[in-house]
Amino acid sequence: MNIENTEFDIRWFDVLESTNNYCKLLEPHSVEEFTVICAHSQTAGIGQQGNTWVSEPGKNLTFSLILKPTFLPAAEQYNLTMALAVAIAECVEAIIADFASHNADDSADAQHSDIPPVNVKWPNDIYIGDRKVCGILVTNQLGNGHIEQSICGVGLNVNQTQFPDWVPNPTSLLLQQRDLEPSVLPCALPLDGILNSLLQSILHRYRQLQQPKGSAAIKSDYLHRLYRIGIESNYIVGGHPIRATITGVERFGHLQLVTDSGQNITCAMKEIRFV
Repeated sequence: MNIENTEFDIRWFDVLESTNNYCKLLEPHSVEEFTVICAHSQTAGIGQQGNTWVSEPGKNLTFSLILKPTFLPAAEQYNLTMALAVAIAECVEAIIADFASHNADDSADAQHSDIPPVNVKWPNDIYIGDRKVCGILVTNQLGNGHIEQSICGVGLNVNQTQFPDWVPNPTSLLLQQRDLEPSVLPCALPLDGILNSLLQSILHRYRQLQQPKGSAAIKSDYLHRLYRIGIESNYIVGGHPIRATITGVERFGHLQLVTDSGQNITCAMKEIRFV
């Protein structure tokens, strides 16, 4: 199927408890792939590890995309997570690059230097520099050794400029625009247009995932964007502070590090905390 011929069934709701929870109520055998459930407001948005996803009503994109990657064995489900993270990071990077180009001179080096890095903080948060702009939550339904359906929840901070004090390191696309285009009077960014760009970027990587060697290419791009990879930093592992360097991600999505004493360790999501 060509990307251009793929149609998304986008359904907007004023208020939902959670777009992911709404998708779980849909009959898996009757709901079509590429159905997108969007909410202007969530009363109980869900983040990683059961955390709450905070989003000011009407300001951001909170949506869930239903995929049916039956071509993926259950043991390779983290490949889908990597594909989504890379796709969203690429889309965010393109958006802020456009902001920077409006405020740069004709020098390509000047334009490039204005753009903060867009990385993936393991396992799948999207960071602009050291600030979080997007969270991703993937829930897979397995059967017969394969993925039967995936509910891919995305929360992207678009127009929100103020966040609760307890939210760590937040940013938004509008805040990035203000930094990169200080001479431009800020106005709300178009949610529909950004949603369409995100979906097309996701679709491109999803199609790549279906191709021979596609997973390997996606993992390479994921590791290239992995936040702090190759940089010795502080972490809390098992309640103890350590100095370690991220070296990669293994097949099942566990983070691989080497400590400053040379010990190789592998951590699941709840076993490590970034400092």
